[in-house]
Amino acid sequence: MTTPGLAGAGRSFLGRAVLAEREDGRDVVVQVRADDAPALEGVQRACFPDLSEDEIATARHFLSQQAHFPEGQLAVLDTDMGALGGSSSDLRLNVDFAHYAHPYLEETGDNLFTTHDPRGEWLYGADIGVHPDVRGQGLATLLYGARHDLIRRLNLRGHVAGVMPKGYVAAAHELPIEGYVMAVVRGERRDPVLSVQLRRGYAVWGIIPDYLEDESCRNYGVFIVWRNPAWTP
Repeated sequence: MTTPGLAGAGRSFLGRAVLAEREDGRDVVVQVRADDAPALEGVQRACFPDLSEDEIATARHFLSQQAHFPEGQLAVLDTDMGALGGSSSDLRLNVDFAHYAHPYLEETGDNLFTTHDPRGEWLYGADIGVHPDVRGQGLATLLYGARHDLIRRLNLRGHVAGVMPKGYVAAAHELPIEGYVMAVVRGERRDPVLSVQLRRGYAVWGIIPDYLEDESCRNYGVFIVWRNPAWTP
């Protein structure tokens, strides 16, 4: 059982402000630091073994992301050993919903976040990953709660992302991507990534061809949107 959001506000762990925590205190969300970069790369490689080397985020990329938008770079640490079990990476953008279909590397400045706009009205979810060894323990829920808290604190319009429909590779021989996504939206099929986002309150906006190079989703991304109910103009 986890308590996402500001459950850990006012607390610190190893000298780092706690942004969210599990009810049992076993895991906390903190803002990443420069010395986390090697561990962040390790989690990235464990989570996305099918990504091309050009698209994987390395320690160099994580350092650049922190330099451009430190508030948007989060990690989950276990409070026993201080080990980093998961992370999320976000930047701010203005979104043209009529022309949303961009390759991942173009949208993220080759994973360096040089495209970050300090005045951007939307938080763009570039990446989230939980190490396979600690999945199923609510770490992604903690990270999403902290992301949504950041959106509310900054009074952003919401959260957008291109997610990888990793179940599509098994259905590609029988369904076009549009049919597969609609079947997932209707609950007729379960996708290991998209179905989870739908349960979190995200909605599908469209499909992005050639979003990234990953055979498990046949290179497609699905553009999803979560709107901040507390946003004020």
